[in-house]
Amino acid sequence: MAFLPFTWVRGLTSLLSPLRLLAAHGWLRESDVDAGLALLHPALRLNRVFAQVTQRHWVADDMLELTLRANGNWRSAQPGQHLQLFLERDGMRLSRSYSLTAVQAGGRLQVAIKHQAGGRVSPYLLEHLAVGDVLELGHAYGELSWPAAPQGVLLLAAGSGITPLLGMLRAALAQGFSAPITLLHYVREQGQRGFAAELQALQAQHSNLQVRWSLTAAGAEPEGLAGRFTGEHLAEVTQLDQRRVLACGPAGFVAQVQQWWQAAKLPGALQTEAFTPPAFSRDISVRQVRLGFTRSHQQALANNQRSLLEHAEEQGLKPAYGCRQGICASCTCTLVSGTVRDLHSGALFSEPGQPIRLCVSAAHSDVEIDL
Repeated sequence: MAFLPFTWVRGLTSLLSPLRLLAAHGWLRESDVDAGLALLHPALRLNRVFAQVTQRHWVADDMLELTLRANGNWRSAQPGQHLQLFLERDGMRLSRSYSLTAVQAGGRLQVAIKHQAGGRVSPYLLEHLAVGDVLELGHAYGELSWPAAPQGVLLLAAGSGITPLLGMLRAALAQGFSAPITLLHYVREQGQRGFAAELQALQAQHSNLQVRWSLTAAGAEPEGLAGRFTGEHLAEVTQLDQRRVLACGPAGFVAQVQQWWQAAKLPGALQTEAFTPPAFSRDISVRQVRLGFTRSHQQALANNQRSLLEHAEEQGLKPAYGCRQGICASCTCTLVSGTVRDLHSGALFSEPGQPIRLCVSAAHSDVEIDL
C-alpha cells in the first residue's frame, strides 16, 4: 500500500539529497534508507530507478506496449535504445531488456514486450503485470540511431525488431523529418504485425512514409509481400542507392540483410542490431571441455558450441544478465585461465584477467572463470 501519490514521489527526489550525501559517506546504509522509503511508496528510492505502470496496450496478438512513469532518478534515454526491466519472482531477481518505443517528458516512457513461449519474464509481464504495479529499471543502452544525413531511410524489421525502429520513426516524424522513409516488417502471420494500426495512420498522415509487411508463414495479402527477406522485395523502393539502411531482427534475418547490402554496394553505413545470438559456427568441431567456476568451487563438462552463460545456469549459478545477446554487457565476467571464443566474431581470447561476456562466449579449451 502506498502512502504517497506517485506525483509526490517524483517531487521528493531533490529533497532526498541530504540522505544521499550521508549514504555516500557511509553514515547511512542506502539499503536501509530505501527500505524505509519504499514503505511510503514502492517507487521511492535514494538512487535506484523505479517506474509505475500507467497503461497497457496490445499492439499485436503477441505484443504488448507498456506505458511507464519513472521516479525522479530517471535520467532519460533515446527512443530505440534498450532498457532492462527487473522483477522479483519466487525469491529470484529476474531481468530482461526491451526496446524503448517512446521517451517523453516527465519520466514517461514506453516499452514493447513480445510473448516468448516458455520464458520466465515476458509471460508474467504480459499476463499478470497490472496498471499501478512498480518495476525497477536499469540503464538504457544501444547504438542504433536515426541517420543524421537528410537522405531517405530504409527500415527493415523482423518480428520484435520493429520496436526500436518504431521508436526512432515516431521521433523522426514528430521532429519533421521529410525525406522518403520505407519500412518493411517481416512477421509470420497477420496478427503479429506490431503497431499495424498506428503505422497505417502515420502513413496516411505523412506522405513521405511507406509501410509494407511480408508474411513468412502465409501467402501474401493483396498488394503485399510474402516470404523471408530478399532484395526483390525492394524493387519498388525509390532512390534505393541514396537510402540509409537500418535493420533489426533475429540474427539470421540481420545476416541476410548484411549479405544483400554488401552485394548492392550501397553508400553510407548499414546499421544493424540482432536480438538473438548468432548461429554457431559449423567450422568448429563439437567437443567437450572442462569448465571451472572459481568462486563457486564448481566444475562441469561444457559443450564448446554453447555459451558460458547457459552452462553456468545449468550448474545452478545465477550470473547477472540482461539482453543475452552481447549488447548490454550485464553478464561480463573475468577470465581466469583458458581460451574462450566470441560467438559473434569467432575471435579467441586467452589473456587472464580480461573481461568476457558470458552470453556470447563459448569455451574453446578448458576454462576457468571468476564466477
